[in-house]
Amino acid sequence: MLYRFHLNLFARPAAAVAAGDIVLRGLRLPTLRAATFDAFLPVSFEQAIEALNKLPRLDSEPDGFFVIAGDHQGRRWQVDGHLFDFGGRLHRVEIHGECPPDAFDGILRCVGWPAVPLVFELVMEGVAFEEPALRQWAAQTAA
Repeated sequence: MLYRFHLNLFARPAAAVAAGDIVLRGLRLPTLRAATFDAFLPVSFEQAIEALNKLPRLDSEPDGFFVIAGDHQGRRWQVDGHLFDFGGRLHRVEIHGECPPDAFDGILRCVGWPAVPLVFELVMEGVAFEEPALRQWAAQTAA
């Protein structure tokens, strides 16, 4: 199984609340709402890049762009990403592509997960999920 996604990763804001369900690609999923995604991730831009660079088959640029690729059961996968910082603090990470769950987890660990709960905003759909709903959706879209 590969997850397929285009999303922004944020630290979960303290003011985030359940916002009701939405049906996407045949799945009924609980969404999350926050006035703003104003929480910062617990690692700095530099710490995130350093951690990402330890992942196998990952290349990164000083501006925060990275790409990681691999092979899963004979199928090539790739994720492109970009780190966004403000005032010396890591605000969000945009990632796009497909990968197996263990590679997805590796990327998340580089920005403080699982110690810090994350919010996953689907870029094209404009909705946000907590982790269980995101994983269900990402697995469904890859099918």
